[in-house]
Amino acid sequence: MAECPSLPACISQGSSREEAISNIREAIQGYILALEGDGLPVPDDSFQTMLVAV
Repeated sequence: MAECPSLPACISQGSSREEAISNIREAIQGYILALEGDGLPVPDDSFQTMLVAV
């Protein structure tokens, strides 16, 4: 599972780490387009987090 903390409810998943990263990038792009389309501000936070389950 991949999540973008700066964009509430922007979550995706994949069958591998690489696929999850690819899918969350696509989700982020769609989320930003939706914000811009609605005239809402796009958060400018920039950080990376990683949670690894074992």
